[in-house]
Amino acid sequence: MSGVNTTMEERSGSTKWPMAMGATITAVILITVLFQETARSIVEIWIRSETFAHGFLIIPIVIWLIWDKRRQLRRLTPKPELRVLILLPVFGFGWLIANLIDVQVVQQLAFVSILILAVWVILGNALARSLSFPLFFLFFAVPIGEGLIIPMMNFTADFTVAMLKLTGIPVYREGTFFSIPSGNWSVVEGCSGVRYLIASVTLGVLYAYLTYTRLHKRILFIIFAFLVPVIANGLRAYMIVMIAHLSDMKLALGVDHLIYGWVFFGIVIFIMFVVGSFWRDDYVDDEQDTAPDQPAQPRQASTLIKAALLSTLLAAIWPAIAYSLATNSDQLEEISIVAPIGSGGWKQIDQSHWDWQPHIIGTDGEFYQFYKKGDDKVGLYLGVYREQRQDAELINSQNFMVEQKHSVWSNKWEMKKEVDLQGRKGRVIQSRLDSRRLGLTSWHWYRLGDQYSSNPYVAKLLEAVARLTGSRRDAAMLVLATPYQRDPEDAAPVLQDFLSRMLPGMEASIDRAVGQHE
Repeated sequence: MSGVNTTMEERSGSTKWPMAMGATITAVILITVLFQETARSIVEIWIRSETFAHGFLIIPIVIWLIWDKRRQLRRLTPKPELRVLILLPVFGFGWLIANLIDVQVVQQLAFVSILILAVWVILGNALARSLSFPLFFLFFAVPIGEGLIIPMMNFTADFTVAMLKLTGIPVYREGTFFSIPSGNWSVVEGCSGVRYLIASVTLGVLYAYLTYTRLHKRILFIIFAFLVPVIANGLRAYMIVMIAHLSDMKLALGVDHLIYGWVFFGIVIFIMFVVGSFWRDDYVDDEQDTAPDQPAQPRQASTLIKAALLSTLLAAIWPAIAYSLATNSDQLEEISIVAPIGSGGWKQIDQSHWDWQPHIIGTDGEFYQFYKKGDDKVGLYLGVYREQRQDAELINSQNFMVEQKHSVWSNKWEMKKEVDLQGRKGRVIQSRLDSRRLGLTSWHWYRLGDQYSSNPYVAKLLEAVARLTGSRRDAAMLVLATPYQRDPEDAAPVLQDFLSRMLPGMEASIDRAVGQHE
């Protein structure tokens, strides 16, 4: 009789699955359509970035993981958990704030969270618990990790230089640039090892789930998968420099540079998995540990539909609000911004003294003007946004002082510096910009409405406050540059004098451009 009862319970659960699957898939599709811009941004990054190209594999892997658990899932009955609906507005509001201030990665994380919560609401606690890892693995589809690029570049440079010194090779270093007797090197974004790290952690998490059943083993292997590529990338960079050095700069400089990197990474990952297999746990059939649910009640069919409908409706609120607050970019025409006239001995000059200027995108108006006072020369860049919006935002990864691998200029380092902003203390970002013939010290900072900041996170916060309170939403990038002779710090007095004399005129130029002064 027990065998008959179990069969009847399994059938009761299985008869519920077609409706549950239909409701879940429909809700997931509708929510994806509602957040289509966010979903599209994820796919676009997969396409254009080698670092996140693995994102195309995440959804097939998730589907496979769910399919692999089909026997266990058959024994469970979908029971909607409507109490989880209370979490949807939390992540919906988070998505809205991120949308207002154009923080793409937060939008993407919130979107995936909303999808997971919708599945939880519709299928219930037992099924969500059983599907917890496949659902969690969806987060690896989000292209996140660019914030690690600078720290990883610095670590790789530190590691490589230290290894070269241990080898007995003299090294002269400036930031992520260093020179050895055979040639000059720099650690750029592609050498940071972030793509190796992200790939290793993604594979490591999946491997830990499939290989171990004990939580402490899974956690230890994930830590292992994080540390190994960091160290391995330092060794990879060191070996490439050594190969080039020992071959008189004939090897490891072109395509083979990349080939050596990926081959080495593949070998490291293979070794990591082999080592991890020594402590693998015996396979346990989850089906044996899962007690069958109670038979489904007829009224639960309507509950499934209600759960799917409520999840979709609660998710739809936030894109609707975002649409109502969105800026119509077609109505924002290019604006005219005029360089301020000279003040305090500084005079405008038509001659260009260097060919560098910052790379800033999406501005509604900009200029780059040279000024002179005695023998001192300063270049002033102002880029103005009447209103920030997608692809026209002050804080953007495409806004930088010098692009990676520039043919002439290099940004040796950046640091925060305290300056005098018309009687009040403020901070700017000081950069050392070098070419073969000239060195420049530059200061840049942000203006949000009538407030200044050199912190991109504070700038994003100020933007969010402006959008929510209806206050000024204009923004500007301000950049000063002047030549230095020996030490970049020697140029600071020239920039401070220019700033003290010219800041009122710079502010007036911005205000007139955005319509604050008539």
